[in-house]
Amino acid sequence: MKKLFACLAAVGVLATVPFAADAGKLTVACTPVPHGDILRHITPDLKARGVDLKILEFSDYVSPNVALDAGEVDANYYQHGPFLNNAVKNRGLKIVGVAPIHILPMAAYSDKLQDIRKVRKGGKVAIPNDPSNGGRALLLLQSAGLIKLKPDAGVTASPLDIASNPKRLRFVEVEAAQVPRTIPDVDIAVANSNYAIAVGLNPVKDSKFLESSDSPYAVLVATRKGNENNPDVKALVDVLRSQKVKDYMKRYEGSVIPVF
Repeated sequence: MKKLFACLAAVGVLATVPFAADAGKLTVACTPVPHGDILRHITPDLKARGVDLKILEFSDYVSPNVALDAGEVDANYYQHGPFLNNAVKNRGLKIVGVAPIHILPMAAYSDKLQDIRKVRKGGKVAIPNDPSNGGRALLLLQSAGLIKLKPDAGVTASPLDIASNPKRLRFVEVEAAQVPRTIPDVDIAVANSNYAIAVGLNPVKDSKFLESSDSPYAVLVATRKGNENNPDVKALVDVLRSQKVKDYMKRYEGSVIPVF
């Protein structure tokens, strides 16, 4: 297991390497914004409940699940349910969701358009390259009327599942974290809110088309199978679903929506 973390550190994914904790010590993997910020905000509250929280930030969507499945952390907090389900199915991970916390609405951005429906024929569209977030982006574009997916495409749709593309849009699939950085180079970029926030974009104010507020893509706390009733994990969920956290999320001005 230590070799895994050494490899991650070598490629710049990992900044610090606290290992999974004993009772009263909880190590949680996350992505930086807003999850790392929220976890830092509740650290004193967990301390008051006898839980010493260690936060391990990753810059990608794969490593937090790898670390959790390997037993190097006790929980993670960064992914929505469809992403977790796809990771479990495709990688054979022994991970389960514990409780939903918030929605990060996906949104379409453009430096070239005020209305994405007026995109030029042959326009370039950047979407995440992982199945669940890429599918989510395509569903957003479908709701905007730009494409139509095959009826059985589902939440892991890919550009191959597009049944109708009247604008002949060209899709550029990139790592989710890099989608916001493609905005100057494409006509439309469909990005996850946490990565948009990280580069100074507000999905509510800066996007050209925003995912519906009834999105099923709630971000959740996950842990290893069999660890769902761990008292420290339960304390983490309790504090994350508190009024204090709901009030804290207001600073994101609608780009982080609590589901409790």
